[in-house]
Amino acid sequence: MTIQSSLKLYHHGRFKVAGGVLPDAVTAYQTYGDPKNPCIVFPTCYGAKLALGSQDYLVGEDKVLDPRKYFIVTFALFCNGESSSPSNTPAPYNGAYFPYISYEDNIRAQHAVLTKELGVSKVYCAIGFSMGGQQAYHWAVVFPDFVEKIVPICSSARTSPHNACLLEGAKSAMQASIDFQAGHYTSNPQQGIRAFGRAMLPWAYNQTWFREQVYLTALGGEYPDLQTFVRGGGEAFWLQHWDANDMISLLNTWQNGDVSQVRDGGDYAKTLKSIKAQVLLLPSKTDLMFPPEDSRVEMSYLGSATLCVIETSWGHSAGGSANPGDVDFVSTQVREFLK
Repeated sequence: MTIQSSLKLYHHGRFKVAGGVLPDAVTAYQTYGDPKNPCIVFPTCYGAKLALGSQDYLVGEDKVLDPRKYFIVTFALFCNGESSSPSNTPAPYNGAYFPYISYEDNIRAQHAVLTKELGVSKVYCAIGFSMGGQQAYHWAVVFPDFVEKIVPICSSARTSPHNACLLEGAKSAMQASIDFQAGHYTSNPQQGIRAFGRAMLPWAYNQTWFREQVYLTALGGEYPDLQTFVRGGGEAFWLQHWDANDMISLLNTWQNGDVSQVRDGGDYAKTLKSIKAQVLLLPSKTDLMFPPEDSRVEMSYLGSATLCVIETSWGHSAGGSANPGDVDFVSTQVREFLK
């Protein structure tokens, strides 16, 4: 059983962001456990919503982030539809007019919630999958004395050119669709969202995973063939739960992620060498978005860091909740690290 609060909204008031300003920025969050316990920050990844239980695979009694031992705070990224996003912000900053949001903007907002609303003076660990892991890295750079440990899972300190390029393909598929209308649609553009979902799907898993047709058996047996999986696994979730402008805006944050832009003018090595927090890197062996080679490069610059590769055929999805075996492996490594 998870000791979970309902979704909460923190109003920042006028909040400056990388692309302009939000007149009344809102950060959505949830808390688990006793505030007297060590605080763990667990922000969302791309495609995650707190209200859908996206963080529950690691949070709960007898799970690695146990509310009986830790005070866990889960944060919704700006642009995910729960925190300030194109879909829920009033004019004139709504829809296609929503300003660009950086990772640093998200971390500053989360820090405000922790310190001003929750009374947290120190974060024991910032942990996250994919975009969540990039936020964990930014925690260690934006507030270097505030966080003791970070755990990026299937993630990296900056978005590689290859990663940014594959994301550009999915974004272009959305933007080129006839119903997207440059973001000025009056109803959610189904054609664009379907194209986006299909473009992203191959990158979520791995060639071996597809070659062995794991989608036929491992996802509840609901997909009898590849085309059914492409529609049900690649399109349905986005159509049911997401706004197209939110998807594009959040993708822009991902594409431009780079901790060295926060304070060192692009000197990637210098920024990584300056990180004070202890680091546990958990890349997936078969990740096509954040390959383990990138993590090995980061290891060469980090001071106090451990690298543990997830041996899996589940690709990027290994760091999320898709495969129970990978969740168990990640949980074991994180549990040891948090000791």
